[in-house]
Amino acid sequence: MRVVVFGLGYVGSVTAACLAEAGHHVVGVDLARPKVLAVRRGLAPLAEPGLASLISEVVDAGRLTATTDAVRALNDADVAVVCVGTPSAPNGALFTGFVEEVLGQIGAFLEQHPEGRHLTVVVRSTLLPGTTERIVAERMPDPAGGRYSVAYCPEFLRESSAIVDFGHPPFTIIGTDDDVALAAVTDLFDSVAAPVRQVSIATAESVKYASNAFHAVKIAFANEMARFADAYDVDADALMAVFVEDKMLNVSARYLRPGASFGGSCLPKDVRALIHAVRHADVAAPLLESLLPSNASHTRRLVDHVLSLGWRRVALLGLAFKSGTDDLRESPYVDIAETLTGKGVEVRIFDEVVNPAELVGSNESYIRLRLPHLERLLVGSRAAAITGADGIILGSDRAPEGVLLDAGVPVLDANTPARHWPQLALSRI
Repeated sequence: MRVVVFGLGYVGSVTAACLAEAGHHVVGVDLARPKVLAVRRGLAPLAEPGLASLISEVVDAGRLTATTDAVRALNDADVAVVCVGTPSAPNGALFTGFVEEVLGQIGAFLEQHPEGRHLTVVVRSTLLPGTTERIVAERMPDPAGGRYSVAYCPEFLRESSAIVDFGHPPFTIIGTDDDVALAAVTDLFDSVAAPVRQVSIATAESVKYASNAFHAVKIAFANEMARFADAYDVDADALMAVFVEDKMLNVSARYLRPGASFGGSCLPKDVRALIHAVRHADVAAPLLESLLPSNASHTRRLVDHVLSLGWRRVALLGLAFKSGTDDLRESPYVDIAETLTGKGVEVRIFDEVVNPAELVGSNESYIRLRLPHLERLLVGSRAAAITGADGIILGSDRAPEGVLLDAGVPVLDANTPARHWPQLALSRI
């Protein structure tokens, strides 16, 4: 394929060189003449292990060159890959001016050459969800004519290992609903050893932010645990070496799905104890200290949504912190029931496992303190809870498929993201 890569920074230089190595004919475009001249001479425009030799190889083979002239580069292009920077603005916002300028140049080219070959525009610059489609709508012609198609494909390149990362990413994310763009991008990255995942453009944009935020969380977490370990004369390296051996829970997909707040007998109390310990040792651990407030705000969001819907009679299905247990300690559903009851909402609770007469020890003590009138709120069946309700909060109780749908009552599933919750238009009052 004939490919134009806009931007010869870290991402663009590596992308251009690797695509050329894969057999594509690539032209790099950049306004900085020193970068363009370096590539033309077979030199790397920046320091990255392996990049200099790779650029020299593909330039000598005639598959990579560079220019400052975007129009000349686009004349025979099948694909335009946008890799320009999106730095932070002084206020922390994302600066998208370089992407807007490049897409504007591509848009102007398409308008001036309406009869040219179809162009697939692939944006790799890091952008917040909705940004690619907004800029395309503002800067490019109406796509109805079929002259071009758009995809967003985030990159997962780490500086100092970018060439290896290009060829072996965790996946190839293709954000598009256009079959032509999907086929073109699939061909473009055919040499990449990774599974392909087609998603919406906004989802593809979001994946990069979720990934980088989680990487930042992991680094901050490891460093806070190291400070905690140092304060208590524990070998931090040994601690984390054992920690990462757990691929079942610690380093895995577990607990990384949107859902209800955490609760139960372990997580809240252990986080609380850890925070107390680091404070006692005068150790800064802002990430750890944010966990409980973040968890509480997630619970509060659900309560606020129920109140905004105007539900005055609510069926809460499942009171324990997770299904299959009667452990009510620090259950988010206990907090939900307590708060809604305090706001004057009539709450009827069904949990097929929870029996107040069988609660013992700290479990009994907790519920007597937080929800002393539990017996008055519990009912003996799902039907009894749902009858006459304005809405259902689906907590830890997982009813057989179809039971709730047949009830004719809006369902707010606490274990799904808020976008799936009922909106005001669905309220029965």
